[in-house]
Amino acid sequence: MEIAVIGTGYVGLVAGACFADSGNEVLCVDKDESKIQALLAGEIPIYEPGLLDIVKRNTENGRLRFTTSLQEGVEAADVIFIAVGTPPGEDGSADLSHVLAVASGIGAAMNGPKTIVDKSTVPVGTARRVHEAIAQELEKRSVSHEFEVVSNPEFLKEGAAIDDFMKPDRVVVGVPSERSAEVMRKLYAPYVRTNNPILVMDVVSAEMTKYAANAMLATRISFMNEIAQLCEQVGADVDEVRIGIGTDSRIGMSFLFPGIGYGGSCFPKDVQALVRTAHANGLPFHVAEAVERVNGEQKRSLVQKMVDFYGGGSNGDSACLRGKHFAVWGLAFKPRTDDVREAPAAVVIDELLSAGATVTAFDPEAEKTFRESFGEREGLSYRGSNYEALRDADALLVCTEWNEFRHPNFDKIRECLREPVIFDGRNIFKSSDLEERGFTYFSVGRPPVIARKRQVNAA
Repeated sequence: MEIAVIGTGYVGLVAGACFADSGNEVLCVDKDESKIQALLAGEIPIYEPGLLDIVKRNTENGRLRFTTSLQEGVEAADVIFIAVGTPPGEDGSADLSHVLAVASGIGAAMNGPKTIVDKSTVPVGTARRVHEAIAQELEKRSVSHEFEVVSNPEFLKEGAAIDDFMKPDRVVVGVPSERSAEVMRKLYAPYVRTNNPILVMDVVSAEMTKYAANAMLATRISFMNEIAQLCEQVGADVDEVRIGIGTDSRIGMSFLFPGIGYGGSCFPKDVQALVRTAHANGLPFHVAEAVERVNGEQKRSLVQKMVDFYGGGSNGDSACLRGKHFAVWGLAFKPRTDDVREAPAAVVIDELLSAGATVTAFDPEAEKTFRESFGEREGLSYRGSNYEALRDADALLVCTEWNEFRHPNFDKIRECLREPVIFDGRNIFKSSDLEERGFTYFSVGRPPVIARKRQVNAA
């Protein structure tokens, strides 16, 4: 099948590469000439395990090509995927300007029957607006071509996107007719050979499914983070509670890990957009609003523990952090990606710098993207390894649960730090291991471990 993918960001590049890998002829289009030149040179703009190999393999055999010409992509394709960004506006609603600009461009270049697929995460009603934008351009040209607009939301986890695309739990497609349904079934048939379902539904329901799915997962995280806060107050261990509820088959274990909040390109944006959609339709959305509020508070909870420990008292005066130096492990919002959008680490570091502390940070993949996003700040520096970042720090903060952080050399950590103090925002260490080694250790939702030589006033 001849496919065009408009947008070579995270979703577009993964989709284009994976479609090409199953034998389709794919032309990826992006208006960013520097990005296209890099792709043509065998470089990819994101870190995603396995993606570079697939891109190189399919570029070399000619099934995957890149261009800046939208017209070339439209004219060559039977199926056109729109996979451009939909960043949140100031009010939390999704910015559809890029999507609608592409739709207008498709209408201006259309040369025959096409199936247009919304792959970007978009609010309910976007397919209708895309259809209108294309139809308006055709009318300006005084031409008539058959086309249909399909909703095909993505459910890719960063760090596991290739497996998610190649072996999906399900494929959701919202279609206006059986003709476009059959096109999508044929396109996705190679990925559902183990009989995982292709769920065909109406367009509006497919658009809603994406937001509802991400909001549900975000809800589980925020709920568990509030349970963790309560555990800290009553002396319970949230890990034991998590296992106790997660083994209930009605609940399950997924997305029940407490921490310092969720981030990334999906959950924050999609929860905000869902709330905005509800408000635009005259409905409150109390649950989603609470999920977002709890997540914002959770991102600041680690610094509050530090204030309590260093003597800020009940009024939360962060002046006690002034002049101290901290090591931060992890900048990406999650492991196995370089995505730092809405990363909790950014909130933590910003609060520490604002309090007058200094920070040395390390991340295996995300230093470059964090520098670009966060900017150069006085008091913030970076190191090339996790142990280098520890030198002369008053404490270690863990903000991302990279595997390489899970089993460190604790003797080396102690040797590097001024004091053996760890604030673990991802619960990657066992409290008993830290207690045996004489560390003071704070995690999320678990009783703190206090080194005998120092008493603190902290939950």
